[in-house]
Amino acid sequence: SMVAHAAVTLYRVVTVKRHENLGLAERTYLPAILKGLATTSRHFFENLAGWLSGKRTAFVVQYPEERVDYPDAFRGMPVLVALDDGLPKCVACGLCEFACPTDCITIIPGELPERGIERYPEAFDIDMSRCMFCGLCEEACPEEAIVMSREVELASYDRGSMLYHKPELLVPANLLKRRLEFIRAEYDRQHAPRSRSAE
Repeated sequence: SMVAHAAVTLYRVVTVKRHENLGLAERTYLPAILKGLATTSRHFFENLAGWLSGKRTAFVVQYPEERVDYPDAFRGMPVLVALDDGLPKCVACGLCEFACPTDCITIIPGELPERGIERYPEAFDIDMSRCMFCGLCEEACPEEAIVMSREVELASYDRGSMLYHKPELLVPANLLKRRLEFIRAEYDRQHAPRSRSAE
């Protein structure tokens, strides 16, 4: 038919050698190993020559002296946004705790009657050894109170030190400006949600 003829003219037939007789060298994978070593050696000596001459031939960062500026969409460890008075912006609604797929967030709500605050987190803990940096807590938060930072260097010798408490998680809003602006652009919002500091 005409359709079958058109299909034959559009596509090239490739014959697959399923039962190719390999020689002794091919069966020991020596040609493939040597080819891989040649490629690795070539890149090594090109980069070495670039480093010695001061002209970099590839993208190389001398970590930790040099750092890469992560994009705004980068998700590091979650942190709490602190208001100007040092209190967390969080209202302890528990949505981030509920949204967390690894159950690494624990919130104990309380109130500060002397400050006129009916609900705030008395305790806010995140077990960073369980956190998978998915950002669902940030998406669930209606107050922009928990955001993903740019901090990823969380190495530790024991699991206990990976449990971060509220004082360690609080970060001033001006240090999180890039991430907050990115979130607002994602949700097509011009300003932050109305918080208790504005009341």
